[in-house]
Amino acid sequence: MHKIIYNIVHVNTYKNIVIFILQLSQCCSLQAPYCIIEFMNTSFDAPSLQTHSNLTAGQATFVAQTYGSPVHVYSKTVLEMRARQALAFSAPFGLTVRYAMKANPHPSIISLFDTFGIHIDASSGFEAVSAMRAGVAPSRIMITSQQIPDDLVALVKRGVLYNATSLHQLEYYGQLFPDSCVSVRLNPGIGSGHSRKTNTGGPTSSFGIWHEQISQVKQIAATHRLTINKVHTHIGAGTDPKVWHEAARLTLDLAEQFPHATAINLGGGFKVARMSSEHATDLAEVSQLIAALLKDLADATGRKLHLEIEPGTYLVANAGSIVSRIIDIVSTGPGGYEFIKLDTGLTEIMRPSLYAAQHPIIVVNDQPLRSVPYVVVGHTCESGDLLTPEPGQPDVPATRLLQQATIGDVVLIEGTGAYCASMSAKGYNSFPIAQEIFLTADGRIALEL
Repeated sequence: MHKIIYNIVHVNTYKNIVIFILQLSQCCSLQAPYCIIEFMNTSFDAPSLQTHSNLTAGQATFVAQTYGSPVHVYSKTVLEMRARQALAFSAPFGLTVRYAMKANPHPSIISLFDTFGIHIDASSGFEAVSAMRAGVAPSRIMITSQQIPDDLVALVKRGVLYNATSLHQLEYYGQLFPDSCVSVRLNPGIGSGHSRKTNTGGPTSSFGIWHEQISQVKQIAATHRLTINKVHTHIGAGTDPKVWHEAARLTLDLAEQFPHATAINLGGGFKVARMSSEHATDLAEVSQLIAALLKDLADATGRKLHLEIEPGTYLVANAGSIVSRIIDIVSTGPGGYEFIKLDTGLTEIMRPSLYAAQHPIIVVNDQPLRSVPYVVVGHTCESGDLLTPEPGQPDVPATRLLQQATIGDVVLIEGTGAYCASMSAKGYNSFPIAQEIFLTADGRIALEL
């Protein structure tokens, strides 16, 4: 028998019902013979408790017991849903969706997206090779990298596309491949992001050829008889449709200066909402604005430009969870903090420490619901291993209202499908690399898709 204590709290009825249903589903997921639901009154602020996860309480416990912790778990259902949403982006003259595989280069994820017809945005020659090993055709891969691959000649000869991100890169490519086609990444002069560390456009960003240097681009292209067949921009991460509209307008203005360009690529940066307080990019609204610009250009000039987008975070972020356990709970006394220490941290998730990214955190236990303000930290010998930083201040601890916890409880960190396994301090303090597994559509746990 499994007992659930359901708290009738002083908030709106809808949220009470949601919490009740989630708790009941957790009970059922534990395959208990039957459940006792107790109702009691408490006065804590229930909405502050994070309750949503791709995993049920039973599945999270099973993963921790079977595979150990920490472990990354990715939902196939969410991955497929996001792929369909991205492919529905409105583009009147054709659409190519490229997965920015730096977000999560797991071979199973790359293979899954490949079955949907999604192409690859590779940020290095090594990523291009990994994508090919996962079964992606070379012609579906485009390299946009800060560093020129040492094996660029071999990659291009296999059919991999190249996007020159600097005048030096364009000159180098022209020397290697005269009389060929190439894409160029331009910096349109604006950027967007929740911090400067996620802003990839504007004067503070080194990404792309500055928009005032187009004459030099044309000169290099003429010298090596290169055809600029695609204009690429990427401003960072943002939600404001007006910013996306302006970025697209500037990109089209740049493309007009390259008469042989048949496509534009607007990059990625479609923000997702990990926390309930965050706002996500409305992909449908943004796509309609961009589609209208493309149609206007076609009406005015006859040029029907193919559109490319490069979502990374959008496709995978909310598909991922980290299953961990509490290894200690310590207090720094009155006026201090109550700390939860997890068996994960910088070694699996660096985003909070790097730029104060906020991730939902869920304590999984069957104790009566009671919220407690905790600071959550990681297991490395590093004071910056902080999982609940103050927004915008990665070195300042912030409390998070969580279910009252005990040592040994399973804890879920949500929204970890992007830039966590692929961008963490693997091997720090000699901790082993966490396993990555999948939750299938029928609720099974699998090592690969």
